[in-house]
Amino acid sequence: MTTNDIITRAREIFRVETDAATEVSDRLNDTFVRTVRAILDTPGKVVLVGAGKSGLIAQKIAATLRSTGIVALFLHPSDAAHGDLGMVSERDVVILISKSGETEEVRDLIPALRRKRATIIAMVGEESSRIAREADIWLDVGVEREACPIGLAPTSSTTVTMLMGDALSAVLMQLRGLTPEDFAINHPGGSLGKRLLLDVSDLMHGGANNPTCAPATPMSEVLVELTRTALGGISVVNGDGRVAGIITDGDVRRGLQRLGKGFLDADASAVMTADPIRVHARDKAIDALLLMENRPSQIMVLPVVDDGEHCVGMLRLHDLIRAGLRPSR
Repeated sequence: MTTNDIITRAREIFRVETDAATEVSDRLNDTFVRTVRAILDTPGKVVLVGAGKSGLIAQKIAATLRSTGIVALFLHPSDAAHGDLGMVSERDVVILISKSGETEEVRDLIPALRRKRATIIAMVGEESSRIAREADIWLDVGVEREACPIGLAPTSSTTVTMLMGDALSAVLMQLRGLTPEDFAINHPGGSLGKRLLLDVSDLMHGGANNPTCAPATPMSEVLVELTRTALGGISVVNGDGRVAGIITDGDVRRGLQRLGKGFLDADASAVMTADPIRVHARDKAIDALLLMENRPSQIMVLPVVDDGEHCVGMLRLHDLIRAGLRPSR
C-alpha cells in the first residue's frame, strides 16, 4: 500500500465509526432517559459487568462515573460467579455490557441478579438477545458493521459503547449539578484539582518557619534569620503584625552596594522594599503563581497575610512550581 492508500484506509475507518456513532445517537430514546433516572435515583451503587473487550469498556465507564462522584465499580463476570456477586445488593443498578447480548458468563449472572432484586440494564447490540430480553432496560448499542477489514474485531461496537457510557456520565453530571470544584475534589492529584483546591495556606511557610523582623532590627540580625530559614526573603512587620516591607536576597545585594560598610548596622527599614505585593492565605495558589510570574521580572517570594492583613507566612515561587501548578495556556 502506498502512503496515500494507508491514509485513505485510516480515514475510512474513522468514517465507518463516526457513522456508527451517529446512527446510535439517532436511535436514542426513552430507554436512555430511564437509565439516567435509574442511576440518578438509586440509593446504592452502579456495577458494570463485561468480559473481554466489553470488560475493558465497562472498567472505563465505571472509572468515569466515579470521577463524577457516583459510586461505581467494575465486576468481572467470572469473579462474580465465584463469590464477588456478594457486592451487589437490591439497591444497586447493574449494567451488563455485551456486543451480542449472549456472552455466556454475563448471561448466566441474570438469575442471581434477579434474586438480589438489582436493577438490570443491558448495554448490548441485539434486542432479541437473552441479556436484552431479560434486562429491565435495554440500551441499544448495535452497529451495522465493524470497521476492521474482516468485520470481526470489535471496533465500531466498542466505540459506540464507550460513547454511550460517556453520554450517561455527562448527562448525570449535569443533572446532579456537578461543579468544577466538585470534580476537582475527586481529582486532587490532577492539574484541575491542584488549580481549584490548593490555597496559598497549603503551600506557605508559616509559624516558626515564617521569617519576620521588626523595622528597627539591625541587618546583622536580619542576615542570621535569612540564613536560618533559607527562603530567600524575610517580612518586615510593624508592632501590630502588619507587613511594612520585605527584604529579599536582591534587597541585600542592593543594600550592600548602597550602604557599604554601614550595611550591618543599618536597620531593616533602610534596606527593605516598602509596602510590597502580598497575597492572602485564603487566595488560590494558582492565582499567587500568576501574580508572581506575569510581570517583567519574576517575584520569587511573597509575604502572606490573613484577613486582618497580619503576616502569617512566606510563599515561594519554588513551592508553587514543585506542587505541580502551571498557568493554563
